[in-house]
Amino acid sequence: MQIKRLGGGKVVVMPEGRIDLSNSHLLQEKLQMLYEEGFNIITLDFTQVASIDSSGLGKLLLFQRKLKEQGGEVRIINISSEYIRGMFEMIELGKVIKIENSPGSGS
Repeated sequence: MQIKRLGGGKVVVMPEGRIDLSNSHLLQEKLQMLYEEGFNIITLDFTQVASIDSSGLGKLLLFQRKLKEQGGEVRIINISSEYIRGMFEMIELGKVIKIENSPGSGS
């Protein structure tokens, strides 16, 4: 998992592979660490994420709520998996977490 600290309270986290029950706690721990460092706009770059299960989604939703209470937010960008994109649309995740397409996608 790569991390790009951008300054101004912004950071980009680039998880890889699967986000599931076996490792979603690691993502949660990383997000918590960044929050404690003062980052309140946390962007998750999903370019290298192949799948995410309900435990991973739960961690994202809980963290979004925590950040929102402090005036921050979680954002998701660059979803490369059609499966993930479809699942996020089905559960209407975009109503809770800001989801952006890649800069070159025309939106």
